[in-house]
Parts: sequence; C-alpha cells; structure tokens
Amino acid sequence: MDQRQSEVSFKDGPRRNSFLRTAALCLVALLCAATVHAAKFTASLDRESIVLGESVTLKLEFNGVNPGGMPPLPAIPGLQVAGGLGSGSSSSIGPEGQSTVSWYTIPLTANQPGEFTIPAFHIDVGGQKLSSPPLKLKVLREDPNTPPAELGEKSAFLWLTLPKSECYVGETIVAELRLYIRQGVRNIGGFNTPPLQGDGFTSGKQWNQAAQMQRRVGRRIFTAIPFSTSLTVVKSGPVKISSLNATIVLNPPDAFDGFFGRRNDSEQVALATGEKEIRALLLPTENVPLDFNGAIGNFTMNFTAGPTNVATGDPITIRVQISGRGALDGVSLPAQTAWQGFRTYPPTANVETDPLGIQGTKTFEQIVSPENTDLRELPPFSFSFFDPDAKQYRTLTQPAVKLTVRPGGSAPMPVIAANKNQSTEPPPPARDIVHIKPRLGSLKKIGPPLIQQPWFLAVNCAPVMAWLAAIGWRRRAEALANNPRLRRQRQVAQIVRDGLMELRRLAAANQSDEFFATLFRLLQEQLGERLDCPASAITEAVIEEKLRPRGVANETLAELHELFQAHNLARYAPAQSGRELAALIPRLENSLTKLREVKS
Repeated sequence: MDQRQSEVSFKDGPRRNSFLRTAALCLVALLCAATVHAAKFTASLDRESIVLGESVTLKLEFNGVNPGGMPPLPAIPGLQVAGGLGSGSSSSIGPEGQSTVSWYTIPLTANQPGEFTIPAFHIDVGGQKLSSPPLKLKVLREDPNTPPAELGEKSAFLWLTLPKSECYVGETIVAELRLYIRQGVRNIGGFNTPPLQGDGFTSGKQWNQAAQMQRRVGRRIFTAIPFSTSLTVVKSGPVKISSLNATIVLNPPDAFDGFFGRRNDSEQVALATGEKEIRALLLPTENVPLDFNGAIGNFTMNFTAGPTNVATGDPITIRVQISGRGALDGVSLPAQTAWQGFRTYPPTANVETDPLGIQGTKTFEQIVSPENTDLRELPPFSFSFFDPDAKQYRTLTQPAVKLTVRPGGSAPMPVIAANKNQSTEPPPPARDIVHIKPRLGSLKKIGPPLIQQPWFLAVNCAPVMAWLAAIGWRRRAEALANNPRLRRQRQVAQIVRDGLMELRRLAAANQSDEFFATLFRLLQEQLGERLDCPASAITEAVIEEKLRPRGVANETLAELHELFQAHNLARYAPAQSGRELAALIPRLENSLTKLREVKS
C-alpha cells in the first residue's frame, strides 16, 4: 500500500507544481500592482500658454513618497525662475491606509516668445526610480483670445475660448472660461463657475483655476481670472456649447469716493458667454495601423522586460510607459498577435496626469511566461495612435528582446524501499504511568509578577503613547490641510522671521537696494495674508482702501505709509547709511505686529 501511495504522489507532482507556479505568478502580478500604486510623481503647469511678461507655475507633486527636498530643476533654455519657491504637504486616510502628498511650486517666466519644452524629471527616491513626462509651454507675444472692444465698457463679463475651431471625434481639448472684472471694480462674491452644457461632447468634472492676468479690452484694463476644463467630442459634425450663465456681486467705483468716502452700494450683474460651436471630424480611414485601438494624442513609449534568462513557466515582467498629451484614461495596450508561445496575464495600469487629465504618463505592467524552450526572444512590441496636430497615424515600435529559456519542472519524490529483513514482531508494550520528577529538589523564592514590574508597564504603555501621538499628529495635519488660511499664516510668519534676520544682515553690510526690496516684500506678504489676496497685488493703496475700513489705528496706518514712502524714495534718493537702515527695522517689526492683530 505504501508503494501505491508513492506512485500516486509521483503522478500528481506535475499537476501540483503547475498549480503552485500559477499561484506564484498571480502573487507576482498582485505585488507588481501594489508596487505601481506605492509611489507617484507628477509634474504639471497651471497654464499651457502665457503672454510674454507673465509667469507660469510649475508644480512637482509626490504621492506616497518623501523626496527629501525639491529635486534639481533641469536647464530650460529661454525660461528662468521668476520668484520665490513654494512647498506644502497634506495627509489623508483611505482604503489603502494613510497617504501623504507633498508638492513644490516654481514660478517661471520667459524672455522671448516661442514654444518651450520643460525636460522630464528623473529622480531616485528610496531606491524607486520616478520620472515625469516632458511639458510644453507656449509663450505668445500677445493674447489671441482678446474679447471684442465693445465688452470693455462693462463692469464684468464672461468669455469662453477654445484652442481651435476643428477637432477629431475622440480628441480631448482644453476649454478656458475667463471672468473679466474691470480695474477699480470690487468683487464682493457670489460667482460660481457654471458647468459646460451641450450635445455631442463630454467635459471634465470641475474647472481648474489658474493665476490672474491683466488684459486690456478696448480702452479699459481688466483683471482676467481663467478657469480650464477638458472637453472630449464624441460625435462628428457641428458641436454646440450652450451659453454659460452666471451672476456676480460687484461694488462699482464712484467718482465721489475720494470726497465723501467709499460707497457701499453693490449690484448683482448677470454674466453670459453666448453659444460656441466647434466642428468635429471623423478619423481618416486610410493607412490605419492594424494595432490601432482608438488612442488620440501625441505620445512616446518606454518599454522594459525582465528577467531574460528564465525557465519554462517562469514569470517575465513587461513594463510599458505611454507618456504625452491626450486622453490617457482611455489608452489601453493593443493585442499583440505575434506573441505566440507565451502565456499572458491581464495587465495592471496606473495613470499619473495633470489636474485636467490630458497630460501625463500611463504605466502598464503585464506578466508573461514562456511555455517551451524553443522561444528565443520576446517579439517586437508596437503601439499606434492618431496625432491630431499632424493629422496622421503614428506607430511606436520596440525591437525584439533576446531570451534564454531553460527546461522547467521539478525532480520526482523518491520512493523509499522497505528492508526485507526488517523484523515484523510487535514492539513491547509501553508503561502507562511514568514518573516525571520523583524528587522536588531545592526551593527558590519567586519574584513579583510582571504586572508589578515598572519596566514591564513602561514597555506596554509605549505603543499606546505612540498611537496617541500618531493620532494627534494626523489630526494636526488634517487641520492644516483643511485650513488654507492657517497654512498661509504660518508660512508668512516664517517668511517674516527670516526676512527680519536678512534685514539686519543687509543693514550691517550697508546694502540699501537689497534692504528696501526685502522690506517691501515683507510688507506685501503680511498685508496679503491679512487681506486674503495675492502678495504681488499689494500696493500702498490698500492702506486706505482696505485697512482703514477695518478700524486699524491711525498711528499704524501712518507708520505703514512712511515705510512705503521710504521704499519708494530709496529708488531715487542716495543710499542711506547702515545706521539709518537699522533704525527702520524696529519700526517695521512694530507695524508687522500691529498688522497681525487685524482681523482677517
């Protein structure tokens, strides 16, 4: 009977090995999927095009990984950093546990018009190699989307622009909605971005706001606030976008404000864009690649495979990165008809895009295993897409990858032969009762129980204290993440502390120009934080327009006027001595302290 059992085990061995190998491949696939979601790195621009003289913000975002500092910015001919760098982080708890997102912002400006390419970032964080696709930025000499001059007589209006008048079915473009508010008109509130409505297209879930701009419409200067969203056409022919309607509450200027005080009359203004139309074209039916499966955009491909020295049935991980501009959510791997002789498993995918979802990287990971030793290579891999700018199909190819495939399987379980001369006599009966320890030996005093030992209590309390500390840290991080005003208040406080130290150093070195530039920046940062507006928009005029109505003391307002005047005079008057510069620092500190007491 033992021999038959051994024979059955020997026959079931290959089946068991096949089952174990399949389970191992599935486990590898799951681990690969977990690895894909472990860390994310994206780079994005808040606008795709700017007018010469404006700045654009480059944002580097890390999800699930700590970069340990901002990665070095690659050389970008024609672009330079326009101002101070920013950073921040937030934490959240989801189905996969706690995740931390940190980001860095870099303002950039151009010195000439043209189309610029920001190279891809390649960084190594904790042994993980992360990269981002290159970004394109258009710098225009003038804004091509300037509204008609007759709209310049309005206090505020909406203007919807599309990047082109024709597109292809399935192509994703960016629609931009601009809110124009005439200079001198105050926005009280009440504005909400209306959704895109119409037939024949789908749009993004929300509008993404970019930095404000100054534009001339007719004879007036306006502040333009741009909002962007994605738009994908789903049918051919003329596609109409319904008029976008909204309201806004404004406080228009009054010619007698300077004599009788500012008026408080506000009015609700109705806004409308009017109907827009775009013509959608069908994709060409000529020269369509066999592996084309609907991808529309402009992409690049990166392909890796390994290991390349395996046994039959062993897993090979194929990693395909599709980067560029287009609807990446709809991109999928085409069927590879030449991959015969390989067992394939469903691929996993991870998408990293900009806030609009039209530029980024989609990473696929797929497990394949060779089924025989006659295979010498992984066949060539191809990916086809339609380029709407060039109006033609393109195919990206990866050459064959050499393989070494060895025979697989495992050795059969050995059969142990029985000894013919082995005795068959039954063993002697065992004793029912056996003495364990007939003699007790010497007695020893037992110490107090562990519950009474201080070190034991400390060891058990340590995890509880660590857990409570983690909860407190998480709640503090969530409070900061949900309170942008508090985050800005702390950032400005740090900027002021550092700026005051810098002022003392500049005063000691008698560097007058740098001293007053730093003094002006500190006033802008503190006033911008209290008044909840961009620091770059702060001028001396806000003292009378916004601080005096809030009941700020006249002494503080006069001191602020003198500091602004000192900065303005420094550009024309001779350089002051270090003692005179140092005398301004206590006055600035006192003014900043008074400003922090102003209710925001």
